[in-house]
Amino acid sequence: MRTVFTSALLAASLLFGVTPALADPSVCINTRDIMSQKVENRGASILFKMRDGTQWRNTLKGACPDLVFEGYVWVVRNPDSSVCENEQSMRLLKSGEICMLGKFTKMTPTLPQRPG
Repeated sequence: MRTVFTSALLAASLLFGVTPALADPSVCINTRDIMSQKVENRGASILFKMRDGTQWRNTLKGACPDLVFEGYVWVVRNPDSSVCENEQSMRLLKSGEICMLGKFTKMTPTLPQRPG
């Protein structure tokens, strides 16, 4: 009886076009296009400025306070040299601490104010 009910439920969902929501694709940035980076909020986020003028802030999965004082390395294992949100880790050079990228947010650069 349970199998019949499950089959009927599946058939009804297909008939009425009910499908599970697709996850948003991950945001990835190409490491070759990073012009500069700035550690913000005592190691809680990094602002990446890209060659094309765009800016991406990554809010790390956990605070990484030593990031303020140390450089880092990441091992990129894909042919396009990109790093993706929620997938990439970095290792701090001196302490060896591992920090994990969180979500990328596209930022709008602030323009300098003209003197009035």
